[in-house]
Amino acid sequence: MITKEKLFSGTYDSVLTYLYGAENVPVQQQRYAELLNKFSETFPDAESPELFSAPGRTEIGGNHTDHQHGYVVAASVDLDIASAAAKNGEGLIRVLSEGYPLTTVDLSDLKVREEEKNHTSALIRGVAAGMQERGFHIGGFDVYMTSNVLQGSGLSSSAAFEIMIGTLLNYLYNDGKVDPVTLAQIGQYAENVYFGKPCGLLDQMACSVGGYVAVDFYDPAKPIVEKIDFDFTKSGYTMCIIDTKGSHADLTDEYAAVPAEMKAVAACFGKEVLRQVPAHEFYEQMGRLRGKVSDRALLRASHFYEENIRAQEIAQALKIGDFERFLKLSNQSGLSSYLYLQNVYSCKDPQNQSVSLALCVAQRLLRGRGSCRVHGGGFAGTIQAFVPNEQVQGFRQNIEKITGEGTCHLLSIRPVGGIKLS
Repeated sequence: MITKEKLFSGTYDSVLTYLYGAENVPVQQQRYAELLNKFSETFPDAESPELFSAPGRTEIGGNHTDHQHGYVVAASVDLDIASAAAKNGEGLIRVLSEGYPLTTVDLSDLKVREEEKNHTSALIRGVAAGMQERGFHIGGFDVYMTSNVLQGSGLSSSAAFEIMIGTLLNYLYNDGKVDPVTLAQIGQYAENVYFGKPCGLLDQMACSVGGYVAVDFYDPAKPIVEKIDFDFTKSGYTMCIIDTKGSHADLTDEYAAVPAEMKAVAACFGKEVLRQVPAHEFYEQMGRLRGKVSDRALLRASHFYEENIRAQEIAQALKIGDFERFLKLSNQSGLSSYLYLQNVYSCKDPQNQSVSLALCVAQRLLRGRGSCRVHGGGFAGTIQAFVPNEQVQGFRQNIEKITGEGTCHLLSIRPVGGIKLS
């Protein structure tokens, strides 16, 4: 059992350093101590809680390739959901996330509920159902959680939540025996079937596995997952995620159109997704396909084929420690997303181009060094920039003149996914 006394005595300094860096240990000690306080206030009759953490993630390579069974590189980051939780023996999962009302899910009924779609309870129920369907134990628990994973940022706050719920069930009822890949698949199942969002598996995989991870989704039921051993702290660069403050409202159709148009191209070849269509066949038939599908669909398909290869090259560059090669590929990825994938701004509202403007400013500030690209799903939200360490403060100060104070976040790569702090 973790107590506030043990937190401040140094007993957990090693795990806090592992997760957040030595310089952040005092802040995290206070954060987790406050979690214990909040848990006791919220659930005064509960057993003594344990502490847990599940990270957000950042996309490193492979923009919009996962839903076409492509290749992706991602990494977990040092922003996370932190939780204090304990079994309750009542068959109920009670979740209080800081700033939100209490959510209660009865485990005696794990059927999909249409009225729950797009609500937190759907994710909780879906993860529990996914665990049970795979033969794992489930049970009730009380949890108080807090998160610093930026919402709408491409850092996957929803996937981090799914992995947190899965991690709690894993450690509280399964002795931590459920492997990270299975937890990721359960999280995706919850989001697809219960929450009603047709997402790929990338977000959950990065949050669950941790560190740098390359994933080949050629067979999405059995993704090939490879951890990449790369020490980003020695690269001489800092990763910045810049919140452009663009609104995600009314963008569902834009997001849905990307996989739909790629699949429309694949359907012309009698296939479901583009990974099943050889690239040379697509390029040979591109002229014939005009009129059967839109020009934008052809451009987006071309982006997939090039980005799928580029993601594999990014993984190889990181494996051998060639960071300059990685930066070149990262810039190419961003250009392809802008020109061919076309997910940098909404064609419905071309007057508002917060992501485009942030990329314009970032490129000018970098002066030919580093890289910048749209981050995550696109159309609004965030960009990712790799900035030379000696330029970081100036870069942050100047880009925030455009995007607003506190919008440029300096992140580190976290080496592990969802864990229990013990």
